[in-house]
Amino acid sequence: MTISQYAVASDTGRKRRRNEDNYVVAPPLFAVADGMGGAQAGEVASKLAASTLESGDDQPLRGVERVAALIQAANRRVFERAASDPTASGMGTTMTVALVEGMHVAIGHVGDSRAYLVRGERMEQLTDDHSLVNELLKSGKLSPEEALAHPQRSVITRAVGTDPDVDIDAFTIEAEDGDVFLICSDGLTDMVEDVDILEVLEQHKEDLDRAVKSLVAAANRGGGEDNITAVAFRVAADRDGGETMQMPAAEEPNEDTQEQVEAHPSVDTMVIPPERIDQELLEPGSPEALAAARQDGEPFDASARLRLVLTMVGLLGIAVVLLVWGLLR
Repeated sequence: MTISQYAVASDTGRKRRRNEDNYVVAPPLFAVADGMGGAQAGEVASKLAASTLESGDDQPLRGVERVAALIQAANRRVFERAASDPTASGMGTTMTVALVEGMHVAIGHVGDSRAYLVRGERMEQLTDDHSLVNELLKSGKLSPEEALAHPQRSVITRAVGTDPDVDIDAFTIEAEDGDVFLICSDGLTDMVEDVDILEVLEQHKEDLDRAVKSLVAAANRGGGEDNITAVAFRVAADRDGGETMQMPAAEEPNEDTQEQVEAHPSVDTMVIPPERIDQELLEPGSPEALAAARQDGEPFDASARLRLVLTMVGLLGIAVVLLVWGLLR
């Protein structure tokens, strides 16, 4: 097998000031990393993770062992940076990696970025989202319709760099001639449904550069609420042994981006370990729900808090008056 064609497109989206996504396009290695953290920490985390993959791609391991070792190395580098730099404390990143070796594609995955396989007229999601919403879906606490609009849909249960070690999903796919693999950040999948992603890939199946650019455009039309990155590659049976490189799509500025950023705060990713996922997370007044709401950038209701304070002061005043009146009787 050979990699006959590959392409990448990345964009800040319509609501973000900077792009915290990073990617690796270094055949036979491909990856997407979606960073998280305050200030520029998310961008730092994803860049560190991506550069670790590129610099560590001379390991003697093969297949899933090699992919897992690369992600663990990225995890250590991000964690050490976060531990030594107060401005980067708590940063992390998702990471989805594909390594092509002959007729096999090894996949490594942490977080809620995704890998898909398009074979013929069908598309299959290969990775399992490490997210709160997905855990609630699997447990039956949420319906697919509720999951689409859940306020904590940006909460993930695993990330690269938040702990000294990370639990990695790693597996191998046996490829067939003509298979197309897509790796993407959730800025695409939150804005474009799978059926529409497949339609775009089928429409431009002979031109992956056009395909990934069209996917990014579709995500922006859908709202562009997050950074968007799409990496696609096609494997083919060895015929001439050649590879076709399609250069990354250049980012194009979005009109009125600054105005939209100020009017619509972006939704940031936060990490909740799996053992903390329980019914309490679904209760709007719970500490976790309030923390997630703040992390998600929901507007703070100052008037509601002022009314609450005034009410409490009034009740306290009435209690004091009654107490004094009782003592004077």
